[in-house]
Amino acid sequence: MHHISPEQIAKDLLNVEAVFLSPEEPFTWASGLHSPIYCDNRITLAYPIIRKHIARGLAQIISEDFPGVEVIAGTATAGIPHAAWVAELLNLPMVYIRSKPKDHGKGNQIEGHLIKGQKMVVIDDLLSTGGSVLSAAQAAKKEGADVIGVVGIFSYQLKAVYANFEEANIPFRTLTNYTHLIDVAAQEHYIKEETLETLKQWREDPKAWSEQFD
Repeated sequence: MHHISPEQIAKDLLNVEAVFLSPEEPFTWASGLHSPIYCDNRITLAYPIIRKHIARGLAQIISEDFPGVEVIAGTATAGIPHAAWVAELLNLPMVYIRSKPKDHGKGNQIEGHLIKGQKMVVIDDLLSTGGSVLSAAQAAKKEGADVIGVVGIFSYQLKAVYANFEEANIPFRTLTNYTHLIDVAAQEHYIKEETLETLKQWREDPKAWSEQFD
């Protein structure tokens, strides 16, 4: 089976506007930061071919980098469908991790059947700072999983994500990332070549970049 490349996934995401670049008229994130990029990977669910590329790509990364995996976990809600397709491809059990414990019953955060000590890979759709998926990973650890890695569809490659994963001591991989995306966007004429520089500056220092629009 041929490899699904980061460029292919970047093309897919741009094609269906799951990722949208607008350096001249930036988006405002919930945190108040201005950003040249907006990402909503849930859009990919509507496109069977792209969904398949993503599932195959994630499955390839997991087989190669985390071969010991015994259970696939999806983060609620965005990671769940992708985790289901990947678990299907790898013929593995699947669970999902709630964003907070259930307020009734056993109060578990993991839904499904988790065996203590099972080697788990957690799937999320988007890594910005990594905060939410890492708290999901901590919850899984608390319930007895051995989290061996996190795999996402896309990363903004912000400095915070590297720092947070390093601190948690969990490796992460993504199918594609901001660098691949802006290169492909320039090649495919989604953006002008001359905006590449400002797009690179955002990743280096989102706060400073954001301030020019305040």
